[in-house]
Amino acid sequence: MPICPQCQKPVDAQELSCPYCDNPLKAFGHPGIPLYQSSDGTSLCDRCTYHLDDTCNFPQRPDAKSCTLFHDASVPLVGAKEIPTSQLGWRGFKNWLYRYRGLIAIALLILISVTIALSSS
Repeated sequence: MPICPQCQKPVDAQELSCPYCDNPLKAFGHPGIPLYQSSDGTSLCDRCTYHLDDTCNFPQRPDAKSCTLFHDASVPLVGAKEIPTSQLGWRGFKNWLYRYRGLIAIALLILISVTIALSSS
């Protein structure tokens, strides 16, 4: 369960505002828009990715204590992409053959046709 940044009490993740202190937890009263708030009263901009790369257009910048755009700069935006083990080795080759079986069949037919044409002349 998330914790209210103002009163530090646990609240339901779907709550729009804290039932104890009436602090807004979702932006614009919409359950799908998270509202990031500073729990210690400091600015969120100091550690925000968008402020550090100067792409933030939030009007309260650089002193925003609550923000809908916040992303912690210490956490990467895109996680490291690992190659699935199914794409490695023999299994990967079999998957490639299966994926392009139509093109392989056409290439084999062309190769056989050219071989027959060259051998008969």
